[in-house]
Amino acid sequence: MNFNLSAKGLRIAPSITLEITAKAKAMKDSGIDVISFGAGEPDFNTPENIQQEGIRAIKEGLTRYTPASGIVELKKAVCEKFKIDNGLEYKPSNIIISSGAKHSIHNALMAILNPGDEVIFAVPYWVSYPELVSLADGVPVCIETKEENDFKFNVEDLNKVLTDKTKAIILNSPSNPTGSIYSEEELRAIAEWAVKNNIFVISDEIYEKLIYDDNKHVCIASFNEEIKRLTIVINGMSKSHAMTGWRIGYAAAHEEIIKVMSNIQSHATSNPCSISQYASVEGLSGDQGSVEEMKKHFVERRNYMAETINSIKGLSCRKPQGAFYIMVNFTQLLGKTVKGKVINSSLDFANLLLDEGKVAVVPGIAFGDDKYVRLSYATSMENIKNGLERIKQIVEE
Repeated sequence: MNFNLSAKGLRIAPSITLEITAKAKAMKDSGIDVISFGAGEPDFNTPENIQQEGIRAIKEGLTRYTPASGIVELKKAVCEKFKIDNGLEYKPSNIIISSGAKHSIHNALMAILNPGDEVIFAVPYWVSYPELVSLADGVPVCIETKEENDFKFNVEDLNKVLTDKTKAIILNSPSNPTGSIYSEEELRAIAEWAVKNNIFVISDEIYEKLIYDDNKHVCIASFNEEIKRLTIVINGMSKSHAMTGWRIGYAAAHEEIIKVMSNIQSHATSNPCSISQYASVEGLSGDQGSVEEMKKHFVERRNYMAETINSIKGLSCRKPQGAFYIMVNFTQLLGKTVKGKVINSSLDFANLLLDEGKVAVVPGIAFGDDKYVRLSYATSMENIKNGLERIKQIVEE
């Protein structure tokens, strides 16, 4: 049967990251020893204090509808978090709670875009950015970045793609998939550009708590009222508090923007999960020791993974500054035959590793750059050591 389905819906591509994860899981379920570097979620349990608050919410009957844009207790906790961590003053009316940070980004794009409006972001990009822009009837505009510049764009790059249709830019710092962080100096220059050209900034800061070494997180909205007015800050509980399945994200912006986002959400999903909201209040306001403990493990894993990858013939990488991903450059292998298979793309390389080494990675084409594969170190050190040894044996045969 031929259905007359939505042309826009048919243009939306499935997430390759989820496809690879699903393929690896299917192999595991059939008894194959697969090591997966694909998933973008911490391998730690949700901290005990947050779990207990969720249980309390269930037992006390806090399981009914909440206001569509979120409970006021959580909005106040978010405001306090922005004040302490980012030096930003927001009121609950500046905050919306959504079903994950991805949902917050979707709401933001739906609230600010009209058909044909352009949204700029860097390549490599998080897989959902172009699709979310397209779903909101916008036009994705990509800036090709360079590894030697830590995969970041600057004002000169922005000027090259600026048109009278440019409506917004998306900043992701720390970045998925590169782990790059924009410095305060870089952000100030971008902020001046955005104010000068009256361009919205969607600042995706979901990995804010996962920053390493002497690097620091700076929120672009914190510089002055002009850039704050244009910025929609996105954050959430998933990465920092190991709460991916709880589905709580949040956004902060001008009241007018939040009102439109809230109206959209009220018809699309109603409120986020009530239990998850009450648990998230504890996540933001309670003891943060588990966040720091998790971060220590990520630093150890990152250091080992980066050093090992750079010791494997034919592979290289930059040591990421944040998040929990490494982009592995395999250009030295392009055009070569490994295990009887010619490597012409990141998908070829990813399939080689999965088929021959039982190691799952995400092909760089999912992020717009075919010269890389992404490895996540949100997995045990044992898996990292074994997985990298398998990769070494394959590419150095």
